[in-house]
Amino acid sequence: MPDIPGAPPVPLSQLVRAQDRISFLYLDHCNVHRDDNAITATDKRGTVHIPAATLGALLLGPGATVSQQAMVLLAESGSTAVWVGEHGVRYYAHGRALAANSRLLEIQANLVSNQRTRLRVARQMYAMRFPDEDTSGLTMQQLRGREGARVRRLYREHAHRVGITWERRDYDPDDFAAGTPVNQALSAANTSLYGVVHAVIVALGCAPGLGFVHTGHVKSFVYDIADLYKAEISIPVVFDIAAREVADISTEARRAVRDRMKDGAFLENCVRDIKTLLTEDDALGGVL
Repeated sequence: MPDIPGAPPVPLSQLVRAQDRISFLYLDHCNVHRDDNAITATDKRGTVHIPAATLGALLLGPGATVSQQAMVLLAESGSTAVWVGEHGVRYYAHGRALAANSRLLEIQANLVSNQRTRLRVARQMYAMRFPDEDTSGLTMQQLRGREGARVRRLYREHAHRVGITWERRDYDPDDFAAGTPVNQALSAANTSLYGVVHAVIVALGCAPGLGFVHTGHVKSFVYDIADLYKAEISIPVVFDIAAREVADISTEARRAVRDRMKDGAFLENCVRDIKTLLTEDDALGGVL
């Protein structure tokens, strides 16, 4: 049998585990290519090299041109490419999974297909956010109502903390510039958070569309998991930024989310939380 042309893929045993990678890198208006085992990004200022195997998600924005070889390297390294729109507030597509088997996907599908187990997982999600409260007897509607009230309270508290006026969460996905600065920052920060969570979900081999609280959207499970972290990541940093004079609030929001995640703890926590929600057996081994 003749050899398959091209560079051989990296053995799974040599890949960096999902929880040990850096979170995400956002690129726009540049050429993305490959140099050995590094992704390169080139614009008029020069070229930077990014080790592909240490990258969780590569967010590709407007004006980013990516080569076939760059995508091959990302795929072989288990890094997820996510194509996003202007300001990073639209999702278009994502790359392949890092998982070597479908075990978690099968568990997820079984849990979400049964009303009793779906509600149990939803209660677990809310118990993570309300550790001092008993959520065992709450219905799905009550869980959603409690979460909505919590988020609205967080908006008010952080607005008061930084001394800015807050009315309500209001944005038009088709007109980003029409939103207030804090709403623009929330949209950009949440999209960055969604991108990283999406990368973790597909890296583990789970289905982004099979949600327990959110349903009917291709990213329902992404929204479920991201909601676990908004109170600690996107909401506080957004209000900190909105209280300052910045030239590009969406860019500052993305950078702030990146800085909040850069110590690596977020990816580790996200992987652990997804496994905990889906199965009590956390000994998955391998690259996961």
